[in-house]
Amino acid sequence: MPDYAYLLLAILSEVIGTSALKATASFTKLVPSLIVLVGYSSAFYFLSLCLRTISVGVAYAIWSGLGIVLVTFFGWVFYRQTIDQAGLIGMTLIVAGVVVLQLYSKTVSH
Repeated sequence: MPDYAYLLLAILSEVIGTSALKATASFTKLVPSLIVLVGYSSAFYFLSLCLRTISVGVAYAIWSGLGIVLVTFFGWVFYRQTIDQAGLIGMTLIVAGVVVLQLYSKTVSH
């Protein structure tokens, strides 16, 4: 499996774990707590696999950028949380930074 696919699985696993974190009620509810544990465990496993060829800084930048956007989206859908214009601008800048890193940085293995 290509290493960027492992990175995507790591990101999705982390987003699932993070999105379930609020539902754990401080880890007093079993099912959401298990989802968090499995999500984070899977995330770090898949992240370790992608780091064979993707540098840790690049992988973490992509992880962070996509993770912020996806967790915000899930918070909006499942918890009815909103984000203001400044938050949207900030997230746009983070994603733009990841795109610049991917397209122009010599540290990225293309």
